[in-house]
Amino acid sequence: MIYVCEMLDITFPIIQGGMGNISNAQLSSAVTEAGGLGTIGCGTMSPSEVEEIILETKKRTSKNFAVNIAISVSPYVDQLIELVIKHKIPIVSLSAGNPAPYIPILHKHGILVMTLVASVKHALKAEQAGADILIAEGFEAAGINSNLELTTFTLVPQIVKQVKLPVIAAGGIGDGKGLAAAISLGASGVQLGTRLITTKEAPFHENYKKRLLEAGDVDTILVGRSVGRIRRVLKTPYASKIIDLEKRGMTIQDYEKSMTESHHKRGAIEGDLENGFLNSGQIAGLIDNIPSVEELFNKMILEAEHKWQEALEELKMLTRER
Repeated sequence: MIYVCEMLDITFPIIQGGMGNISNAQLSSAVTEAGGLGTIGCGTMSPSEVEEIILETKKRTSKNFAVNIAISVSPYVDQLIELVIKHKIPIVSLSAGNPAPYIPILHKHGILVMTLVASVKHALKAEQAGADILIAEGFEAAGINSNLELTTFTLVPQIVKQVKLPVIAAGGIGDGKGLAAAISLGASGVQLGTRLITTKEAPFHENYKKRLLEAGDVDTILVGRSVGRIRRVLKTPYASKIIDLEKRGMTIQDYEKSMTESHHKRGAIEGDLENGFLNSGQIAGLIDNIPSVEELFNKMILEAEHKWQEALEELKMLTRER
């Protein structure tokens, strides 16, 4: 944990996941100011749109923040690489594609590279390509997901066992117990997405936050399985419509037209649940309040410490009784 915090120049080993086209300066700067690593997700935004968020984030914080580039999602990858170099962004996370061609370019400019991986094979390739940190994401996570469908609890320790790089756990984590579990599995920190939606600083529609607060353990679903484009979302009228279309034989072209970042913004920003979707991880079932980011992080650290101490005392008791 300490090593990762020193590498990223952060107080807590907590990273914000990329949020595509609903990324914003308010939340990314709040995460950074609270001691974590705020992240601007580029999604399909143009370089000029991303640059505007970068500049606004710099106005709000002088601390480190990252930019996430989803390689197979963005049509502007090369321009975005140029953009992060131009603005001297210290940390870039690469996801949804092969990071190998871009890592040397970023390293040449002193930029630390994190890569999202969903299997041991992906992790080994990313390590060989020169990544600095791996983010192991289980399919409990929100949004675009791997069709390998490995869970965080099984994925993280297997990757930790096979690589020498620090590993960040992502997917299904949103409180101190999740942080404690991830560290126990060998992770050096955690990445949060869904849990940050329900914070005071997150500028998303009240319908989004309300649905997350109401969600139970089975209120997220996977869409896109039939066409090999898995995405985890909240159950909403629009998500149900997509599931029905898939059952009738939806083509990949129709799916991609129906699950664009415009539909993402309609749901998350405009609150239109009939014509837009809401990304959500399975952690939604554990969300029951809307704290500030700082309150969330402080509680997570204290809760994780308490759980470790509690477990240690119980293990000592078991040992003494043998």
